Amino acid sequence: MTENSVTLTGAVRVRVLRRSDAGRLADAYVRNREHLAPWEPLRSDEFFTVDGQAASIESKLGLFVAGSDVPWVLVEGARVVGVMNLSGIVRGPFLSGHLGYWVDKDMTGRGIGSAAVGFAVEAARTELGLHRLQAGTLPHNAASQRILKRAGFEEIGRAAAYLKIAGSWQDHILFQRILY
Repeated sequence: MTENSVTLTGAVRVRVLRRSDAGRLADAYVRNREHLAPWEPLRSDEFFTVDGQAASIESKLGLFVAGSDVPWVLVEGARVVGVMNLSGIVRGPFLSGHLGYWVDKDMTGRGIGSAAVGFAVEAARTELGLHRLQAGTLPHNAASQRILKRAGFEEIGRAAAYLKIAGSWQDHILFQRILY
C-alpha cells in the first residue's frame, strides 16, 4: 500500500502520498482552488504553497504511520489529479474509517471518482481489515452521492451543522458501507 501505484482508469493511478508530492499537490490545489471552494473548509493562502503542502504532507504521513489515516493521491503521469483519504480509522470492535476524496476539475465525469472509491473500499477491506466505511456529502453534492451509491454505500442519515465548509457550518448526508 505504501510504495506502488495501482491503475484506476486510463492513465490515472493511485498511490500513497509522498513528501516529494508537495509541489505537485500545491499545483493541483491552485488549479482547483475555485472548483473545491464550495466543498472544503476555508483555506489560508499558505495552504496553496509548496511549503503549506509540505507541512500538510508531514502531518498526514504522521497520521499514516500512527495507523489512523491513509492519504492517497491520484496521479496522471507526474501530475496530481485528485486526493483521497481514509481518516479517523478506529480499531477494536468498531473497525471503521471515514472516506473523503476529490477529483481535478478537468477530470470529472470520467469514472475516476468511482474507480478511486472502489479502490478505497477494497483496500479498507483487504489491507486494513476494516468492517465499515463512512462518508459524508453536502446535500447538494449529487455527483458524490451517485458515486457513493454506485459503490454500495447506503444513506444512513443527515447530520446537522456537521462540518464547517466554505466558512459556514453545513449539514451533511451521511453514508456507510459495511465491508464484511
